[in-house]
Amino acid sequence: MPKGTIIITGGSRGIGREIVMEMTKRGFDMACLSRSGDAPAGTGYVCDMTDEDRVKQVFAEIAAQGPIAGLINCAGIHMGGPSAAIETPDYEKVMSLNTTSVMVACREIHPHLNASKGAIVNIGSFFDKLGVVDNLAYCASKAAVGAITRCLAVEWAPDGITVMNVAPGYIETDLNRDFLAKPKVRDWMASRIPVRRPGAVQEVARLVSAIFAEKIAFMTGETIYIDGGQGMNH
Repeated sequence: MPKGTIIITGGSRGIGREIVMEMTKRGFDMACLSRSGDAPAGTGYVCDMTDEDRVKQVFAEIAAQGPIAGLINCAGIHMGGPSAAIETPDYEKVMSLNTTSVMVACREIHPHLNASKGAIVNIGSFFDKLGVVDNLAYCASKAAVGAITRCLAVEWAPDGITVMNVAPGYIETDLNRDFLAKPKVRDWMASRIPVRRPGAVQEVARLVSAIFAEKIAFMTGETIYIDGGQGMNH
């Protein structure tokens, strides 16, 4: 078990919330960053991840209370629409939160993890390898997260820092439960996802928790897809 606090961004709802609950249950000390500052467990901090100064301030506050053992980048946004009509500000908004904030958080956490030999887990998406209609910005942002993961893993391996990318497929959350329950959507998923259902937030949370619990130093830079086999289904 890593000694120190695990910071998670976007930990107030959805997949992030479940990760916090699962890791707390396993005995991890969690610090949850979100715009609301809400935390299902651990300690909550108000933090807009696109505000670099605030990110630095919060990391310093947490570090002042003890060592930091890890970072989970889970904050994100999805905006869809026809690529031929995408507005540059909308594209940049997606990239700012989904990609740039990941880079900033990793950069700012480096000195803390350099001391603790900690780990980073980025939450990507299986859309990083697919061509998806009306999802140009989201797909691009998540592909970039995979690239960030690989680059940092190679560069920071001598520091004893591992960096992983967990890429979920369709996961049922409180935000999309009604949509996924529609018969047409349910039938489509049964035909496209080999396990014939969307994933559960608990499944993603257990995977992320296992990465931190096992801390396999030889496993770094990889993207682990948790999509029920959909991304490889022909």
